[in-house]
Amino acid sequence: MNCIAAVDQNWAIGRNGKLLAHIPADLRYFREVTGGKVVVMGRKTLESFPQGRPLPNRINVVLTRDAGYDCEGVLVVHSMEEALEIISGYAPEDVFIIGGGQIYRSFLPYCDTAYITKIGFAYDADTYFPNLDLDPEWEKAEESEEQTQFDLIFTFTRYRRILK
Repeated sequence: MNCIAAVDQNWAIGRNGKLLAHIPADLRYFREVTGGKVVVMGRKTLESFPQGRPLPNRINVVLTRDAGYDCEGVLVVHSMEEALEIISGYAPEDVFIIGGGQIYRSFLPYCDTAYITKIGFAYDADTYFPNLDLDPEWEKAEESEEQTQFDLIFTFTRYRRILK
């Protein structure tokens, strides 16, 4: 299983339910990597999308505690166990955890690859991704050349879990 996120220098991913930065190259990268795949997210992440609609050309799985929650075009689950059961029907390399913070923390132990866009700036944030640079179970597998957009420097970095 995979996860994908854009993080700042402090591994922050959001503030007040919104992304920290909208970098067109990162959004393109996200579409390319997750297109045609299964994306797993929390309800608040889904509701942060334009019109709160599921992502096109993907199977959208939403984890929520709200037993009455329903959204067209989404597989709604209400527990980790239910989510893991649903995604077990897909190849692990085709499943992407896309947020938010609690969803990343819950599913990270099941992931073996992390696609991280690292933004060279520190934002005022309230939501964070676990810092893989400090986690001995993870190693940097590859990193793109530095890129710049809107005066922001960023890299596309792939981490992999070190098998023991």
